[in-house]
Amino acid sequence: MARRVLLWVGDEAVHEAAGRVLHSVMDAQRAEELMRSYGEQLIERGRQQGREEGREEGLSRGRAEYILRTLALRGVHADEAARERILGCTDVATLDRWFERSLNATTLSEVLDDLAQ
Repeated sequence: MARRVLLWVGDEAVHEAAGRVLHSVMDAQRAEELMRSYGEQLIERGRQQGREEGREEGLSRGRAEYILRTLALRGVHADEAARERILGCTDVATLDRWFERSLNATTLSEVLDDLAQ
């Protein structure tokens, strides 16, 4: 239970206060073990979050590169601004829509312009 409370506590000052409370109610060795365990869990949580963000970024980047390759194969020139827009996009739905459009596009505007207008 105490470990769950420590994991929930994100503020450093509150974390330090929680550590002092632990030291006052249990022996120093057990409190240190609990705090070390807490630290290890925080590190692992950070690693997991980093892996997930990296995976999402990699998927977006891959989709963007496929769009650019498809446009190039179709003879559609993407200027630097368009390349940056495509490569900078992280919304998977938008990238998927652009990719589908790129399969038949003859101009860049057919891919990037909002067709709902």
